[in-house]
Amino acid sequence: MSEHVPREPLLEVEKVLPILDKISIFGGMTENQLFKIFQRLKLVHYLAGETIFKEGSAASYIYIIEAGKVDLVFDIAGESMLKAEIGPGSCFGDTSLIGIQPHSATTLAIEQTDLLVLSGEALDELFSEDKALFSLLILNIARESCRRLSMTNKQLRDHMVQFPQAAGDVIHGY
Repeated sequence: MSEHVPREPLLEVEKVLPILDKISIFGGMTENQLFKIFQRLKLVHYLAGETIFKEGSAASYIYIIEAGKVDLVFDIAGESMLKAEIGPGSCFGDTSLIGIQPHSATTLAIEQTDLLVLSGEALDELFSEDKALFSLLILNIARESCRRLSMTNKQLRDHMVQFPQAAGDVIHGY
């Protein structure tokens, strides 16, 4: 896998702002704030079958799917297990970037995919230039992470009900 380095600036603000306006991590932002985010986004293209990032790799970007589909895949004992398939308007990589954690899944473009990416450096710029916008973005990411954690807890509970023998396993460090 060769990492695609996003270099292509975005030019079509009227195409991108409606996408950003529908994504939860950009919720409650004014058009001016969304434009500040837009100015920091880059575009990167992936072909069907290409890996965007691997489980365990360092996080560098928040990814937003402009077009195409992406599979989030876990490696379970050497076998790939589909976690989710996501499409246009979905974002991923945000929790790993903000949490300074390695990616918890591998991501694959399952068709030609165009991604809007916001780099960690762009977040640092926002912190320096507009603390209110930065704070709102981080709060929104925290809220989205909590929603995802709640869904994961429900899935874990359902799994433990279905497989009670696994319920005896203790999770340490929670």
